[in-house]
Amino acid sequence: MENKKEFKPFIPADQVLPEFTVTSIILGIILAVVFGGANAYLGLRVGMTVSASIPAAVISMGVIRVILKKDSILENNMVQTIGSAGESLAAGAIFTLPAVFMWAEEGVCDAPSFLTIAIIALCGGFLGVLFMVPLRTALIVEEHGVLPYPEGTACAEVLLAGEEGGEKSKVVFAGLGIAAVYKFIADGLKLFPSEVNFDIQNPTFTCGVGMDVLPALAGVGYICGLEISSYMFAGGILSYLVLIPAIAFFGGETASRVMDEAGNAIPFNQLDPGTIWSNYIRYIGAGAVAAGGIMSLLKSLPTMIKTFKKAMGGFGKNVTGGDRTQQDLPMKVVILSVLVIAVAIWLIPSIPVNPLGAVIIVVFGFFFATVSSRMVGLVGSSNNPVSGMAIATLILTTFIFKMTGNDGTHGMVAAISVGTIICIIAAIAGDTSQDLKTGYIVGATPKKQQIGELIGSLAAAIAIGGVMYLLNAAWGFGSEAIPAPQASLMKMVVEGVMGGTLPWTLIFMGVFIAIAVEVLGIPVLAFAIGLYLPIHLSSPIFVGGLIKWYVESKKKYDNEAQKKHSVESGVLYSAGMIAGEGLVGILLAVFAVLGLDFDMSGIYGNSFMSVGNWVALVAFALLLATLFYMCKKKKTIEIDTTKAE
Repeated sequence: MENKKEFKPFIPADQVLPEFTVTSIILGIILAVVFGGANAYLGLRVGMTVSASIPAAVISMGVIRVILKKDSILENNMVQTIGSAGESLAAGAIFTLPAVFMWAEEGVCDAPSFLTIAIIALCGGFLGVLFMVPLRTALIVEEHGVLPYPEGTACAEVLLAGEEGGEKSKVVFAGLGIAAVYKFIADGLKLFPSEVNFDIQNPTFTCGVGMDVLPALAGVGYICGLEISSYMFAGGILSYLVLIPAIAFFGGETASRVMDEAGNAIPFNQLDPGTIWSNYIRYIGAGAVAAGGIMSLLKSLPTMIKTFKKAMGGFGKNVTGGDRTQQDLPMKVVILSVLVIAVAIWLIPSIPVNPLGAVIIVVFGFFFATVSSRMVGLVGSSNNPVSGMAIATLILTTFIFKMTGNDGTHGMVAAISVGTIICIIAAIAGDTSQDLKTGYIVGATPKKQQIGELIGSLAAAIAIGGVMYLLNAAWGFGSEAIPAPQASLMKMVVEGVMGGTLPWTLIFMGVFIAIAVEVLGIPVLAFAIGLYLPIHLSSPIFVGGLIKWYVESKKKYDNEAQKKHSVESGVLYSAGMIAGEGLVGILLAVFAVLGLDFDMSGIYGNSFMSVGNWVALVAFALLLATLFYMCKKKKTIEIDTTKAE
């Protein structure tokens, strides 16, 4: 274990390099908006987001080092610090706020305005960064060598690679470009369907299988790896190949809750798999996800409490002068800013939160910021139980609001607003921790990084409202195109607590499935998300995981450096694919709102779906072949191997 007292950053404290420059700010803001928008689209589609720190770092290296011919590792670090804030803020916002849009579609309330979304996101983003300022020394410095902060350490390695940055950025851009073209052909021109579906429906057996043949899903699977993706796929198998056939079989001729156009109840064995999923399975999945999130939170409680106590012991040990690498934002500025934001949350009319809600946000927010930082330090940002924290907050907040008379529609919207801000706080605090870890290793100035995080949060907060309005106007949250799984779950949780409208039998079926999975020692959340989402989403993620497993298990590597390069190339290419699809997804949403239609599916005639399914599978296979190719590019491997030796 590395001794923190002996640690020396790459850039010594007495050496001053360009860091907080106009170039780094502008490029960082652009990446914050780009990755924020791409992750918003991805999260609303599959309920998962991916870390933007490493892609932002390699793009920064490519632009600053190769194009601008500048050589400053601290400037590159500032770009990824600002850029990665967009992804985290987007994750916090999309997991909760679309619930209000869904209520607006049902006529329950008005949709949140662009300004409301921006203000809520900005409050959460700023609080997440500010809460991490007094915790930096305790968690980043004092725990160096104890808390690995995997994404932060990996990002530092990319930055320290120096001359390799330009080569690596080409891999990201290649993935982005290929995925963008593929997405436009599939969902823009519609030369082949992006969803392949095969249903079996008869009076004795009903089931369905399928796959969304899209680059972002394969990229998510590759980044997550086989273990997580296989758990998700297992959940999909249970829902589509076990529960759906069971419901149809046991229901038989009995009338279901689904009505036909004449208002007559349709028998269970006449329902198609999609209808059974939307009316029954998703409630079972919601119970499993909620139970999984709460169990993850409960299992982490001892660590959370221990971490919180230890962090409080180091509270306020931040430095405002002296050593450049020890400087933080002044504590007076932090405390005053938190108080101003808390009062603003209460007083701004567009945020439906009373003084009690503002207090809940500050108290829960600071606690979960500490928890989130510790969690990402141990297991990485991808495994941070933000959804579990949000569910716990929503349940408690909704109960408090209901008991204090703040019930009905206003209480539900207020609860979602509180949950959104706390969700963003937890996500941003985790991201800030990773960035501060990267900065600690390379020798950045913490104070400047903290200001950079605030700038990234501001840019992303302004952009996220526009992205959400576009996606909702184009397809509608909760639709097949944008299912918004986490937000749908949060909506059901709040409605269930406030009005008692949930089908609790189905919910508790999901809860006990989650408990059974936990007893077996399987990660509950990954399995539960697979159970909750359509199998069309988990199957391509599983394929991406299989590819990473193959790349990692190949025997034909000359050495470990070559193997590491192949795996990392796949990660960078996958990150590019996710960004490329996300950007084109947003572009197609703009076209949909403007009424522009590029549909060319008519070339197949009436047999489009049957022919198109096979064309789609071939196209997806070719896309996966490009991922294989990027993982085994010989020229780059030889360069990296030589340097490693």
